[in-house]
Amino acid sequence: MRFDVTILGSSSATPIYNRNPSSQLLNINERHFLIDCGEGTQVQLLRNGIKNQRIEHIFISHLHGDHYLGLVGLLSSLHLNGRSKPIYLYGPPELSEILDIQFKYSQTQLRYPLVFKATQTDHTEKIFESNDVIIETFVLDHRIPCTGFKFTQKKRSRKIIKEKFDELKIPIDLIPELKRGGTFTDKKGRVYAADELTIEAPEPRSYAYCSDTLCSWGYLQDIKGVDTLYHEATFMNDMLSRAEETFHTTTLQAGEIAVKAEVKQLLIGHFSARYKELEPLLEESKSVFKNTKLAIEGHTFEI
Repeated sequence: MRFDVTILGSSSATPIYNRNPSSQLLNINERHFLIDCGEGTQVQLLRNGIKNQRIEHIFISHLHGDHYLGLVGLLSSLHLNGRSKPIYLYGPPELSEILDIQFKYSQTQLRYPLVFKATQTDHTEKIFESNDVIIETFVLDHRIPCTGFKFTQKKRSRKIIKEKFDELKIPIDLIPELKRGGTFTDKKGRVYAADELTIEAPEPRSYAYCSDTLCSWGYLQDIKGVDTLYHEATFMNDMLSRAEETFHTTTLQAGEIAVKAEVKQLLIGHFSARYKELEPLLEESKSVFKNTKLAIEGHTFEI
């Protein structure tokens, strides 16, 4: 089952040094989920060969412009290109008002349903569930209300061993029962246990997206043990006072969060415009948490 994230934007407040504001495309079993939508997101989708028509769900963490100002343009392009399938949008309650004003004064009536769900900024909640994944919000500590998002795969049933099924000519209609742990008896009366004909599916994986936040530790339990954590790391630790003043996290703190949350992999992003070179930020995070990577635009990371 495919589960990976493509970085579309990794800059903070302003686009600079060929870095764009925040945006990511999460692919879960060929279903596309867009996380934040800063300026330039449409262009980045094109550059990375991702068709915007395949996006089904969009998640906006908060209403600072570098996280949502590309949204109206993207929704408008989908409209102009004849989309008819619904888009499901999740974000702060005020986002609905912003969109209503934009479309009112541009006299735009979208051709497709835009289904909006307001996120809660004072408690965690499950906002989506399918056969493959559960998506939850969690509360971050930023200057304005802000949520993170956690994507967790569901446990899948056992996988059949095709060679065994072909050899024993097992009827297809027995597959569901065997996946649930049933047995099969061949024509000679031999009984085959489920673990002879099937194997365990891979362990479910999880991804947490921590948008802008002060390092206040309040969300540690919400991200505990995820396979991959994306965490903002706007400043290096010599700018700690600036990070605290602006409700952001340093690269050192991001590493400490990854350690305390016991995650397997850390991606850092939301880099301040003051940094042209990013290797020093990476090295500082890696000094605390070795398996840290830079959220470089255009790179796809397996969860």
